[in-house]
Amino acid sequence: MAITEYFIRYLQRRDTLSEIDLNRLRLLKTDKQSFGAGEVIVPIERNVTRSCMILRGMAGRSHPLVGRPDERVITALHVPGDFVDLHGFVLAGLEHEVLAVGPTEVEFVDHSELIDITENFPHLTRLMWMATLIDAAIHRQWLVAAASLRSSAHLAHLLCEIYIRLNAVGAASNFQFSLPLLQRELADILGYSSIHVNRAVRDLRDRGFVRWTGSDITILNWDGLARLARFDSTYLDLERHSR
Repeated sequence: MAITEYFIRYLQRRDTLSEIDLNRLRLLKTDKQSFGAGEVIVPIERNVTRSCMILRGMAGRSHPLVGRPDERVITALHVPGDFVDLHGFVLAGLEHEVLAVGPTEVEFVDHSELIDITENFPHLTRLMWMATLIDAAIHRQWLVAAASLRSSAHLAHLLCEIYIRLNAVGAASNFQFSLPLLQRELADILGYSSIHVNRAVRDLRDRGFVRWTGSDITILNWDGLARLARFDSTYLDLERHSR
């Protein structure tokens, strides 16, 4: 599947696209590239000239710590259909990296293509704006989850969110999905030690909420998992209406 189709699904879950909109998206000129786990997809740089969308795999927004270049904090996870660094189109540069989480395939879109869309396709422009706002909403929810949930519930919230986002674009179904994160990477995301994450994973298994083998996860009890996480998908803005 071309990445544009995942992005189209992302948009169509939330609004109606005209044939003109669809044709413009499918005519996007892209540069497809593959990355291995931990490789830099988008570096920290000024004067960014292109943005990327995830085709397969997963990517993380990574912030190196000042004075500790070997340490970093992951502040976002991106899945197929996400226009990862769309905000780099209007900002003077990026203060973070985007790293591949496991084998990842992306397609880069030159900013000249985005300029054409913003100048000639106002509806698509609003929808790209929407995508950046949803990205910000997810970040805010991560802050809320970090402040209000602990251990197993915090991990459960992340699992609920990732599954819903993948399912919304057709990249996951039947409560099964892949999360190619090592436990130390989960620890970095959740703000815990690897030992605490290990205990949280074991707790979710023992409660019968998930089956977790390697990177493959099956949610066995969605209602129980969502209740533990106090998960409400409203912030993902999945309702379909005119924008």
